Amino acid sequence: MEPIILASGSLRRQEILKMMGIPFKVVIPEIPEELDDSNISAEEFTEKLAANKVKWVTKLITATQEVPWVLGADTVISLNNKIYGKPSDMNQATQFLQELSGKKHKVVTSLALYNGKLHDFTTRTSVTHVTFSKLSKEEIDWYVATDEWHNAAGGYRIQGFASYFIKKIEGTNSSVVGLPLFELYDMLKEQGYSLINE
Repeated sequence: MEPIILASGSLRRQEILKMMGIPFKVVIPEIPEELDDSNISAEEFTEKLAANKVKWVTKLITATQEVPWVLGADTVISLNNKIYGKPSDMNQATQFLQELSGKKHKVVTSLALYNGKLHDFTTRTSVTHVTFSKLSKEEIDWYVATDEWHNAAGGYRIQGFASYFIKKIEGTNSSVVGLPLFELYDMLKEQGYSLINE
Protein backbone atom coordinates (compact mmCIF):
# COMPACT_ATOMS: atom_id res chain seq x y z
CA MET A 1 0.00 0.00 0.00
CA GLU A 2 1.09 3.54 -0.69
CA PRO A 3 1.97 5.70 2.31
CA ILE A 4 -0.44 8.38 3.43
CA ILE A 5 0.38 11.63 5.22
CA LEU A 6 -1.89 12.07 8.23
CA ALA A 7 -2.50 15.76 8.83
CA SER A 8 -3.29 15.23 12.50
CA GLY A 9 -1.44 14.63 15.76
CA SER A 10 -4.25 12.45 17.15
CA LEU A 11 -2.94 9.21 18.62
CA ARG A 12 -6.39 7.63 18.17
CA ARG A 13 -6.35 8.33 14.44
CA GLN A 14 -2.85 6.90 14.21
CA GLU A 15 -3.99 3.75 16.02
CA ILE A 16 -6.86 3.29 13.55
CA LEU A 17 -4.57 3.64 10.53
CA LYS A 18 -2.20 1.09 12.08
CA MET A 19 -5.12 -1.27 12.64
CA MET A 20 -6.09 -0.86 8.98
CA GLY A 21 -2.52 -1.65 7.92
CA ILE A 22 -2.07 1.69 6.16
CA PRO A 23 1.51 3.01 6.18
CA PHE A 24 1.54 6.66 7.20
CA LYS A 25 3.63 9.61 8.27
CA VAL A 26 2.34 12.32 10.61
CA VAL A 27 2.61 16.00 9.72
CA ILE A 28 0.81 18.22 12.22
CA PRO A 29 -0.73 21.31 10.60
CA GLU A 30 0.01 24.59 12.31
CA ILE A 31 -3.44 26.11 12.01
CA PRO A 32 -5.94 27.34 14.62
CA GLU A 33 -8.76 24.88 15.28
CA GLU A 34 -11.43 27.52 15.06
CA LEU A 35 -13.23 29.47 12.36
CA ASP A 36 -14.35 33.10 12.23
CA ASP A 37 -17.97 32.35 11.28
CA SER A 38 -20.02 31.72 14.44
CA ASN A 39 -23.16 30.89 12.44
CA ILE A 40 -21.62 27.86 10.77
CA SER A 41 -23.04 24.37 11.38
CA ALA A 42 -20.98 21.66 13.07
CA GLU A 43 -20.85 19.76 9.77
CA GLU A 44 -19.55 22.79 7.86
CA PHE A 45 -17.11 23.58 10.68
CA THR A 46 -15.47 20.14 10.70
CA GLU A 47 -15.41 19.88 6.92
CA LYS A 48 -13.66 23.24 6.55
CA LEU A 49 -11.13 22.47 9.29
CA ALA A 50 -10.33 19.01 7.90
CA ALA A 51 -9.87 20.57 4.45
CA ASN A 52 -7.71 23.39 5.84
CA LYS A 53 -5.43 20.85 7.54
CA VAL A 54 -4.91 18.97 4.27
CA LYS A 55 -4.34 22.19 2.31
CA TRP A 56 -1.73 23.37 4.83
CA VAL A 57 0.21 20.09 4.61
CA THR A 58 -0.10 19.99 0.81
CA LYS A 59 1.35 23.50 0.46
CA LEU A 60 4.18 22.62 2.83
CA ILE A 61 5.16 19.54 0.82
CA THR A 62 4.80 20.96 -2.69
CA ALA A 63 7.71 23.28 -1.97
CA THR A 64 10.13 20.33 -1.93
CA GLN A 65 8.50 17.25 -3.46
CA GLU A 66 5.52 15.66 -5.14
CA VAL A 67 2.52 15.34 -2.85
CA PRO A 68 1.25 11.79 -2.21
CA TRP A 69 -1.96 11.00 -0.32
CA VAL A 70 -2.87 13.45 2.46
CA LEU A 71 -5.62 12.74 5.00
CA GLY A 72 -7.09 15.28 7.40
CA ALA A 73 -9.84 14.92 9.97
CA ASP A 74 -11.68 17.03 12.51
CA THR A 75 -14.20 16.16 15.21
CA VAL A 76 -16.50 18.36 17.28
CA ILE A 77 -19.49 17.89 19.56
CA SER A 78 -22.70 19.79 18.90
CA LEU A 79 -25.54 20.40 21.36
CA ASN A 80 -28.36 22.88 20.71
CA ASN A 81 -26.34 24.38 17.85
CA LYS A 82 -23.37 25.06 20.15
CA ILE A 83 -20.06 23.62 18.96
CA TYR A 84 -17.77 22.03 21.53
CA GLY A 85 -14.15 21.62 20.52
CA LYS A 86 -11.28 20.60 22.79
CA PRO A 87 -11.46 22.07 26.30
CA SER A 88 -8.64 24.47 27.15
CA ASP A 89 -8.39 23.44 30.80
CA MET A 90 -9.99 21.37 33.58
CA ASN A 91 -12.61 24.02 34.29
CA GLN A 92 -13.81 24.05 30.71
CA ALA A 93 -13.78 20.24 30.58
CA THR A 94 -15.98 20.24 33.70
CA GLN A 95 -18.33 22.80 32.13
CA PHE A 96 -18.62 20.75 28.92
CA LEU A 97 -19.51 17.58 30.83
CA GLN A 98 -22.06 19.43 32.97
CA GLU A 99 -23.76 20.67 29.80
CA LEU A 100 -23.68 17.25 28.10
CA SER A 101 -24.89 15.41 31.21
CA GLY A 102 -28.20 13.60 30.65
CA LYS A 103 -28.46 14.88 27.07
CA LYS A 104 -28.28 13.56 23.52
CA HIS A 105 -25.69 15.33 21.42
CA LYS A 106 -24.10 15.05 17.98
CA VAL A 107 -20.54 13.95 17.34
CA VAL A 108 -19.51 15.23 13.92
CA THR A 109 -16.33 14.01 12.20
CA SER A 110 -15.25 15.13 8.76
CA LEU A 111 -12.52 13.61 6.62
CA ALA A 112 -10.63 15.32 3.81
CA LEU A 113 -8.46 13.36 1.38
CA TYR A 114 -6.06 14.67 -1.24
CA ASN A 115 -5.00 12.35 -4.06
CA GLY A 116 -1.58 13.57 -5.23
CA LYS A 117 -1.66 11.56 -8.46
CA LEU A 118 -4.97 12.93 -9.67
CA HIS A 119 -4.74 16.27 -7.81
CA ASP A 120 -8.20 15.43 -6.54
CA PHE A 121 -9.70 16.56 -3.25
CA THR A 122 -12.68 14.88 -1.58
CA THR A 123 -14.49 15.07 1.78
CA ARG A 124 -16.86 12.93 3.83
CA THR A 125 -18.74 13.70 7.04
CA SER A 126 -20.08 11.27 9.62
CA VAL A 127 -22.63 12.14 12.30
CA THR A 128 -23.22 9.98 15.37
CA HIS A 129 -25.68 10.72 18.19
CA VAL A 130 -24.50 10.01 21.72
CA THR A 131 -26.71 10.09 24.82
CA PHE A 132 -25.07 10.63 28.21
CA SER A 133 -26.58 9.45 31.46
CA LYS A 134 -27.19 12.09 34.13
CA LEU A 135 -23.81 12.72 35.75
CA SER A 136 -23.30 13.65 39.36
CA LYS A 137 -20.75 16.28 40.43
CA GLU A 138 -18.63 13.47 41.88
CA GLU A 139 -18.66 11.55 38.59
CA ILE A 140 -17.67 14.64 36.59
CA ASP A 141 -14.90 15.55 39.05
CA TRP A 142 -13.59 11.96 38.97
CA TYR A 143 -13.64 11.83 35.18
CA VAL A 144 -11.89 15.18 34.74
CA ALA A 145 -9.22 14.00 37.22
CA THR A 146 -8.41 11.07 34.88
CA ASP A 147 -7.09 13.64 32.35
CA GLU A 148 -8.90 11.90 29.47
CA TRP A 149 -10.40 15.25 28.52
CA HIS A 150 -7.04 16.45 27.15
CA ASN A 151 -7.17 17.01 23.39
CA ALA A 152 -10.67 15.44 23.17
CA ALA A 153 -13.65 17.12 21.51
CA GLY A 154 -16.33 17.81 24.09
CA GLY A 155 -13.92 16.84 26.87
CA TYR A 156 -14.40 13.07 26.73
CA ARG A 157 -13.13 9.92 25.03
CA ILE A 158 -15.63 7.23 24.10
CA GLN A 159 -12.91 4.56 24.11
CA GLY A 160 -11.93 5.40 27.70
CA PHE A 161 -13.68 5.82 31.04
CA ALA A 162 -16.38 8.02 29.45
CA SER A 163 -17.93 4.80 28.12
CA TYR A 164 -19.23 4.30 31.69
CA PHE A 165 -21.59 7.23 31.15
CA ILE A 166 -22.78 6.62 27.60
CA LYS A 167 -26.34 5.39 27.60
CA LYS A 168 -26.86 5.10 23.86
CA ILE A 169 -24.97 5.48 20.59
CA GLU A 170 -26.74 5.99 17.27
CA GLY A 171 -24.02 5.69 14.65
CA THR A 172 -20.49 4.34 14.82
CA ASN A 173 -17.86 4.25 17.55
CA SER A 174 -15.04 4.95 15.09
CA SER A 175 -16.69 8.24 14.13
CA VAL A 176 -16.74 9.33 17.78
CA VAL A 177 -13.11 8.25 18.19
CA GLY A 178 -12.29 10.58 15.31
CA LEU A 179 -11.75 8.47 12.19
CA PRO A 180 -14.97 6.91 10.82
CA LEU A 181 -14.00 3.63 9.18
CA PHE A 182 -16.86 3.33 6.70
CA GLU A 183 -16.38 6.84 5.32
CA LEU A 184 -12.58 6.44 5.21
CA TYR A 185 -12.75 3.10 3.40
CA ASP A 186 -15.37 4.44 0.99
CA MET A 187 -13.41 7.52 0.01
CA LEU A 188 -10.12 5.60 -0.36
CA LYS A 189 -11.87 3.01 -2.54
CA GLU A 190 -13.43 5.74 -4.67
CA GLN A 191 -9.99 7.26 -5.21
CA GLY A 192 -8.47 3.94 -6.25
CA TYR A 193 -6.53 3.30 -3.03
CA SER A 194 -6.91 -0.43 -2.32
CA LEU A 195 -6.91 -1.79 1.23
CA ILE A 196 -7.44 -5.35 0.05
CA ASN A 197 -4.33 -7.32 -0.86
CA GLU A 198 -4.98 -9.12 -4.11
